[in-house]
Amino acid sequence: MVVIGLTGSIGMGKSTTARFFAEAGVPVHDADQVVHLLYAGEAAPLIETAFPGVTDVNGVDRAKLAARVLGDADALRRLEGIVHPLVRREEVKFLEATERAGAAVAVLDIPLLFETGGDARVDAVVVVTAPAPLQRARVFERAGMTEEKFAALLAKQMADAEKRRRADFIVDTSQGFDSAREQVHAILRQAAALPIRRKVT
Repeated sequence: MVVIGLTGSIGMGKSTTARFFAEAGVPVHDADQVVHLLYAGEAAPLIETAFPGVTDVNGVDRAKLAARVLGDADALRRLEGIVHPLVRREEVKFLEATERAGAAVAVLDIPLLFETGGDARVDAVVVVTAPAPLQRARVFERAGMTEEKFAALLAKQMADAEKRRRADFIVDTSQGFDSAREQVHAILRQAAALPIRRKVT
């Protein structure tokens, strides 16, 4: 089974691109969705211990947690030390299940793929991109977005140009849905022939 890593900076259209892979019948593991589930369940008491006062009856209050870790590298590292191993465990379970099911290709949708070394766990990397003005316009359509939040999010992420340089494939979402969907299908036409290069731990 060929494992594709899907990544891209905020506002580039990664979630839409992931949907196009799923529409094509490819199993997609959404790391962000796994984090949401963990925040509502297993990870909540662990995060509360590390950051008292950031949870309620529904689990982790993301706004409160963000206020505690935004701009604090040490706090962010502590949070990642809790969350990343749990997300990785779910990723392994997903890959094992999809391979047992006979999937030829699987996609790992990981926002911070390069930043966390996740590119070593995949056979090819797809980077989703768009021009910076379009990225900015999309991001500021989100409720509660501020210049400070945008700057902090960008600071966590590798520059788009560097991601594109390291990509095996690029999906440019600036030309609309139909174009992006066709780019995904073009990647999938090549996927079966890709060499298996990932390091399995």
